[in-house]
Amino acid sequence: MHYNEAVTRPRIAGIWVLILLAAACEKKTPKSDIGAVGAADRAGSTQPAGPVDTTPLPGLEMKLEGDKAQLFYKLIGSFNSPCGASTSLRKAFGDASCKRGPFAVRYVIALIDDEIPEDKVREAYTKKYENVQKVKLDISKAPHYGNDDAPIKLIEFYDYACPHCRDFKPILERVATEHEGKTAEYFMQFPLEGVQGHANSKSAAQAALAANALGKFKDMHDMLFAKTPAHDHDSVVGYAKELGLDAAKFEAAYQAAAPQVDSDRLQGEGLGVNSTPTLFFNDRKYEGIYSAKYIGMWIDEELAVNR
Repeated sequence: MHYNEAVTRPRIAGIWVLILLAAACEKKTPKSDIGAVGAADRAGSTQPAGPVDTTPLPGLEMKLEGDKAQLFYKLIGSFNSPCGASTSLRKAFGDASCKRGPFAVRYVIALIDDEIPEDKVREAYTKKYENVQKVKLDISKAPHYGNDDAPIKLIEFYDYACPHCRDFKPILERVATEHEGKTAEYFMQFPLEGVQGHANSKSAAQAALAANALGKFKDMHDMLFAKTPAHDHDSVVGYAKELGLDAAKFEAAYQAAAPQVDSDRLQGEGLGVNSTPTLFFNDRKYEGIYSAKYIGMWIDEELAVNR
């Protein structure tokens, strides 16, 4: 299970307490998550020996204080360089040849400032910078927003009956707005058939693809989430009529979409997708916090590094 949008609780004693919500609709129980740090994940980090070096990083403006600052210095001394060199993140920050260094430092600062526990910070850093696995996705038939040549492609596997996908929708829309012209969002169908409450998920997926074929994907996409869980055949046909689509053309496109839905789902399963929403960032799985802030940090870093 991955962790979604960071959420603030009421102010207590002058401190905002932030938590991560374990928010995903699951097909099956995954083997690990960002909240459980395994020995193998920790093994990649160089643990500092002796006192923690708390020397400020040159040119870095940081507002962390007290225990948060102490944790920050501890972590940058123990994390490996994000550029693959056998050195620490602290040293990578001052290395002009390591473009990711400053971004990695700011990523750690943001996590600590948002009161993410140390073990989860370590897990997030390891997954972002050390255990990077590239994948190949066929998104040639996926509905999408944005230009095909956008430098950042965000590919979401989702289910219209999943409340967490519905909650993630405005987050992804905010990301697209804040990075207009730099991102393209692709939508891959992953109906969770067999999961309670998702009996008509494939029907919704077919309706979305049918509407896409007829030039009305966004309208249908919005409507299917707004009308969930009413996604049976008769309901989606009614939505198509509301959107002004020709009934016969929609029905033909609806039936023709079934193989693509199956293909999307099989592709997702082959990539290890077992819950929705699952986001891919260009050619790798996004394994950060599902918030506009953190997705935006990934985007800004990638644009700068590959400039």
